[in-house]
Amino acid sequence: MNTQTAGDLLRHWRLERRLSQLELAGRAETSARHLSFIETGRATPSRGMVAHLCQQLDIPLRERNRVLLAAGYAPAYAEPALDTPAMDAVRAAMRLILDGHQPYPALAIDQNWTMIDANPGVALMLTGIDPALLQPPVNALRLSLHPDGMAPRIANLAEWRGHLLARLVRQIEVTGAPELVELRDELRGYPGGETEVVLPEPDQAVVPLRLRHEGHELAFLSVTTVFGTPMNVTVAELAIESFFPADEPTRKLLTDAG
Repeated sequence: MNTQTAGDLLRHWRLERRLSQLELAGRAETSARHLSFIETGRATPSRGMVAHLCQQLDIPLRERNRVLLAAGYAPAYAEPALDTPAMDAVRAAMRLILDGHQPYPALAIDQNWTMIDANPGVALMLTGIDPALLQPPVNALRLSLHPDGMAPRIANLAEWRGHLLARLVRQIEVTGAPELVELRDELRGYPGGETEVVLPEPDQAVVPLRLRHEGHELAFLSVTTVFGTPMNVTVAELAIESFFPADEPTRKLLTDAG
């Protein structure tokens, strides 16, 4: 994104959300003329109007700060480090979820899929992975799809790869993050099967992860948990990926091992 002014940025996000000026003006309860003036720089929006338009466009908090700065205002959303006292309650909640999910795997990631924390159950997923991929910062998508990562052990690699890439593409559409675009391009270069959509079976509810492990084929369902009312960038970009057994043999094997 090579835009600089607040108007340019707002126009970019309006087009990303596939809205006309008239549609956004209706949502924001302003006139299309005034919105046009803001986008072209003929009108200077108040801090409240910038925040209001960002909300109507569902712009990520990190990018809302950028729009505010471009308009000449201070950022509204802090970005505290996860290990600061202000984040104690968030870390405690995250740890409670990870520990409570044992013996099943669960990991915490940031917006770029960097692994922040994990419970001991994740260890079974890391068997045989090249140690270089486990050097910080560890990227969860790279671990999954890299030929030296989990990929050789994933029985339904084409299906799982298609699922992860589709999620990443949707995330790029929402956030516009250039780091995710680079990650997508890297992942697309890995071997892994067909690039076309894999159609589900008639009775298939979700895409499972089918992982070969010590002579067994484990089946997992993944669930993503996010904080419901984020008020800073750090919290808004956190997520927990939890894996549940998708069949009884998997549940029994992990429960007995745990």
